[in-house]
Order: sequence, then C-alpha cells, then structure tokens
Amino acid sequence: MSGPEKAAILMITIGLELAATIFKFLRQDEVERIVLEIAKISTVPIDKRDAVIQEAYQRAIALKYINEGGIEYAKEILERSFGAGQADDMTNRLFAALKHGNPLELVKKTEPAQLLEFIKEEHPQTIALILVYMSPDQAGAVLSQLEPELQGEVAMRIAILQKTAPEILEQLDELLGRRLLVSGSDFTKAGGVQSLASVMGFVDRETEKNILDGLSKRDPAVAEEVKNLLFVFEDIINLDDRAIQRVLKEVDGKDLALALKTANDDLLARIFKNMSTRAATTLREDIEVLGPVRVREVGKAQQNIVDVIRTLEENGQIIIARGGKDDRIV
Repeated sequence: MSGPEKAAILMITIGLELAATIFKFLRQDEVERIVLEIAKISTVPIDKRDAVIQEAYQRAIALKYINEGGIEYAKEILERSFGAGQADDMTNRLFAALKHGNPLELVKKTEPAQLLEFIKEEHPQTIALILVYMSPDQAGAVLSQLEPELQGEVAMRIAILQKTAPEILEQLDELLGRRLLVSGSDFTKAGGVQSLASVMGFVDRETEKNILDGLSKRDPAVAEEVKNLLFVFEDIINLDDRAIQRVLKEVDGKDLALALKTANDDLLARIFKNMSTRAATTLREDIEVLGPVRVREVGKAQQNIVDVIRTLEENGQIIIARGGKDDRIV
C-alpha cells in the first residue's frame, strides 16, 4: 500500500471527528492526496485495517522515543519492548517516512558524540554540509571535537557554502543511510559566514582560535568577516561588570559617545552603571550634544570599540562568555 492509501484507511478507521483534527496539521496537498484515496475506497478489509493501525501505532511509539531520547535510546527501548527484529522493522518504516517529512530531523536528534564518530572520516565538504543543518550548539560541539586541521577546513567550507542543490542532498542520503536522513526534494539551506559565526558561538576558545587562524591563512577577508560577527557592539551588554569597566578604560571617549548614539536603553544602563556618577553625566552630555550623525560614522565608532574588546580578550585581560556549557564564567 502507498503512504496516502494507508493514511486514507487510517482516517476512515478513526472516524470523521479525529480525521478532521489531524487534517488541520497537514499541508493542503497532503490532505488532497489522502481525500482522493478515501474517495477511491468502498470497503476496507479487516486485515488491511489492522495492518495500518498496527503500523501507525508502532511509528508513533518509535517517534515518541526518538523525541524523548534520540535515535539510540529509541532503538534500545524498542528492542527491549518488541525484540530486535520487530524493533528494526519499526525504525526502518519510521526512517522511510521521515525521509518524506522534515529533512535531517534525525541529525538533530543525534548526540554530537555519536554523530562525530560517524562523520569524522568524511570529506570536509560533507561534514560542513551536515553541520549547517544542525543547531549552532550541536554543530559547535561536533566542530570542537574535530582534528585542528580539519576544523579550519570545515569552517572555511561552511563560510563559503551557499544554497545546496537537491541532488547533493540525495547523495548525502545515500552516504548517511538510515541513521542520518536527508530529504532529496526541494529542501535547501544556506550556509555562509553568518552560519559559521553562529556555530562558532558554541565552541571553546582554543577551537575558535584554531579556526580563525586557519581561515586567515586561506581567506583573510572571510576571517575578518567572521570575527566581526562573533562579537558585535550590542554584545557588550553580555559582558560582566568587571570586563565592561576594563573596556571603558581603554576606549576613546569620542568613539564611545558616538557608538552609543543609537544604543538601546538597556545597553546604556549597563554602561552608565559601570562608570562613576561624574563620568556617566559627562558621557550623557557628550551624546546629547552630538546632534545628527551619519549611520556609517556610528558604525565605525562601534567597530573601533569592538576592536578594543577583541584585543583585550586576546591578551587575556577580559573574558567573553561563549555559548558552550564548559565556557561559562564562574
């Protein structure tokens, strides 16, 4: 039986009210295919009905376990509950169904350590493509565990990655098999510098330095663009008070006033909080007397301050907290 035919039988079996509720969660084209199959059915043999209900139940159970604990957890629970043979059948059918649903859903459910073991010997382009489809924290965890030389190569490929052709995704499907599924239809995802910067927000400092060094050797312009995205002026609000005070000692007063011209109230409050009353009053006055300024002038002043912050971090004088759990400040 085809997927739409099975869905039609299931909808007939569960009744109009439940079927109508389920249809609300489907795309219009999916509903149309199922309704067309329903129209073709005059009677449903008991054996077909039972088979469809059993398969739907097994898929629901398998998907529940995957959502709760990932692929390996799901397999272990299913094997304990139904035996290895039936568990394989259940997961195989689920994997086949997922290929036509949300692409790379299984990648997102795979633990970084498990994924690393599976992809670490693959071509850097393949690894880059997989990491782009993961959440930044997952991708950062995997990237941090790659060999240093490979980190830079993968990072560079993420930075220059653009839209991915469906045929490439189909090749990935063949490569990754049932464990990591890729939709071969019209699903595309952009990589690029922004994507790489998001991932690098979740790597440790050693990995970040290694990647930036590698990027600088391969393409200094890309490396600089990534650096600019790793820490932007608005991120100052996330620095601790001691770091902000250190930054304020180093930055040019004119740059600071100009940079804060477009700052939001929360950022201004953090800055003023870390200044003496007299210095804060002076800064407020400096901002007020600026008058109209060009946006690019504000941007240049903000970049000057970000450059100071970068230098302070590189020299170990301040700490910029990253997204990783092992990189928190305590």
